[in-house]
Amino acid sequence: MLDVKRLRLLRELQIRGTLADVALALQYSPSAVSQQLALLEKEAGVKLLRKVGRRVQLTAQAEILVAHTAEILETLERAEADMSASLTTVAGTVRLAVFQSAALALLPELLTAMSRTYPEVRIEMTQREPETALYETWARDFDLVVAEQYPGHAAPRHPELDRVVLTTDAIRLAVPSPGVSGSVSALRSTPILDLGDTAGLPWVMEPRGAASRHWAEQACRQAGFEPDVRFETADLQAQVSLIESGHAVALLPDLMWTGRAPALTLLDLPGLPRRTVFTAARRASRRRPAILACRELLAQAAQGVSGDAEPPTA
Repeated sequence: MLDVKRLRLLRELQIRGTLADVALALQYSPSAVSQQLALLEKEAGVKLLRKVGRRVQLTAQAEILVAHTAEILETLERAEADMSASLTTVAGTVRLAVFQSAALALLPELLTAMSRTYPEVRIEMTQREPETALYETWARDFDLVVAEQYPGHAAPRHPELDRVVLTTDAIRLAVPSPGVSGSVSALRSTPILDLGDTAGLPWVMEPRGAASRHWAEQACRQAGFEPDVRFETADLQAQVSLIESGHAVALLPDLMWTGRAPALTLLDLPGLPRRTVFTAARRASRRRPAILACRELLAQAAQGVSGDAEPPTA
């Protein structure tokens, strides 16, 4: 009989690529991972790993085992979810991955409602960029992810994950308010009325690879110019600070303004584009009561946010 825990280590090696990364993800030592995989080879009676330089690579027989292991883990996860659903108390831990603006807008209300309604559920939140978080949820590092999708830019799809829309929010051009001195006013003395007016001005964007960065660059190019990206940061609060102080412009989603009035000017974009915010969980575990409860209260928090008054525009 093959050991399920060892089979999982083999699957983790396929996903993460190195013994060191497997050890880090599962909080083992690399030598312990290596020893367990050696025992799995003895159980299987075939060679599962071969050395390629300093790395190890899965054999064809190991790939077959990994495919079956994924099915086994899904079955076990469904069994755990069904067992939890049979209980009268909603309890357990939900490992939640969420991007920054959603964390700022939704997490406080979620945690307050969760502690009041489901006090035996523990929420462990980690801030992650959506593309990374979706992959890590598929890899079982998280149970639930709050992710985003920009118009015309599809978020990564993983067949084991479902997708439930939470809300949508407008994306607008954020520029310094009139009268604020800084880099922007030094380069342009007349009011900024549309996206085309920001050509040649300093921009702040998220680092390359982020969906928001790709979307913002494409929007600028469609407006007829290449953005002068002088500042890169994934911290949207830092982006807002640069704009409010007069040193940059940016494209920002309305979720940023939950609970605060922006000290800057917001301009509508052509076509009034909107970002989609959604949750994703593995299909095998989505019926677990703690995950259902978390999604229920996230939806309530998102509904409250979407019902807020729109931020002021120019």
